[in-house]
Amino acid sequence: MEPQVAAFLKRILTTIGIVLFWMGINSTTGIMFGYGYIEGPVKAGNIIFYIWLVISLPLMVLWLRKLWKDQIDFDEDNR
Repeated sequence: MEPQVAAFLKRILTTIGIVLFWMGINSTTGIMFGYGYIEGPVKAGNIIFYIWLVISLPLMVLWLRKLWKDQIDFDEDNR
């Protein structure tokens, strides 16, 4: 496999892995542990969960933008 194609596929798999990991953490803590639901008075766990959610989403987006910032030069002359 050509190195450019391998680098492109590595970026795709890294992106999928990061997003699935982030979603897994947030869905587990928010849905399974119940911190995403506010039932009755607001608890410290709810506040920590939503602070984590608001901070981690932009950080993940910045990380992915940094990952995809550099363009991969595919050599079209070598067909």
